[in-house]
Amino acid sequence: MSDVVLRAEHVSVEYAGPRPVRAVRDVTLELRRGEVLGIAGESGCGKSTLAYALTRMLRPPAGLTGGSIHFRGRDGTEVEVTALEGENLRAFRWTRVAMVFQSAMNALNPVTSVGRQFRDIFAAHAPQLDGPAIDRRSRELLEMVNIDPGRVRSFPHELSGGMRQRVAIAMALALEPEVVIMDEPTTALDVVVQQEILDEIERLRAELGFSVIFITHDLSLLLEISDTLAVMYAGRIVELAPTEVVASAPAHPYTLGLLRSFPDMRGARRELRGIPGTPPDLRQAIPGCAFAPRCDYAFEPCGTVLPESSTDGAAGRPRAAGGARAACHLHNPVLCPGGPPPELSGPTLREVGGSR
Repeated sequence: MSDVVLRAEHVSVEYAGPRPVRAVRDVTLELRRGEVLGIAGESGCGKSTLAYALTRMLRPPAGLTGGSIHFRGRDGTEVEVTALEGENLRAFRWTRVAMVFQSAMNALNPVTSVGRQFRDIFAAHAPQLDGPAIDRRSRELLEMVNIDPGRVRSFPHELSGGMRQRVAIAMALALEPEVVIMDEPTTALDVVVQQEILDEIERLRAELGFSVIFITHDLSLLLEISDTLAVMYAGRIVELAPTEVVASAPAHPYTLGLLRSFPDMRGARRELRGIPGTPPDLRQAIPGCAFAPRCDYAFEPCGTVLPESSTDGAAGRPRAAGGARAACHLHNPVLCPGGPPPELSGPTLREVGGSR
């Protein structure tokens, strides 16, 4: 579709070794122009690995074992990202798709000034700029994220955590990419600074018109900022839908469990419920649904039949409210003719603890 800027189809990633880890398993998703796509899930579910796959930044022992990634620019240019190599791949990164890495202190070079790190970006991707032009642009970028331009001379350890994160965002936006992938950009920041960073991202997105893939384990945060929400579990996307649909009518038991695990700041007091058990070992083959051992709603097919994802109306395939994709047998009219229980058919936001 013309408004899709980035599309991943059946992407799989494996970490090689004596017992290979299948970290990402058959993931398909779309990012539309100007939207925020949130990806949520527990630590180890494959979120960051998927981000590195989308930007072709995987390093051994990780490798793309299946699928394709396609990019469509504002100018109509179509790029098969998985086919890029060498200079073509180098030119694509940061000019078309950029990334804000997890933990800015680790992403920034601790022994190099902020200005020097900006110069390295422009030297690699915009060699036509001379020294004064690079300095002006670096100061403009710092101003854009509300940092004193004089900080261009500072080293990362001289900046606060929030300032370092803003610098990382400025560096990602240096070449005006159309897609920015943010891998837990607010991790380890206090709630006040976290909100400032989120407001900054929203302001810049409105001004510059880029699309965002925002990755975090904090589902409550994504309910506030994302347009579309993907929930990952054990390397797969188990639910994908508009955020308001996920918030008001979760279709997968894992999503419901996540929604019930944080408090509603506005509604009546209620007991918080965690999700029992632990995620599966991704080195093992997983027959059926990976969430089945932890699921209160599991029934016989869940342990042996892999659930497929589809939208409403496909005969004999899973169906979910509001056009959502849900990889759950409860929405399969053949395996579960009675349909899902009421709490997976459309609870109100207050009932599941949302905050939108």
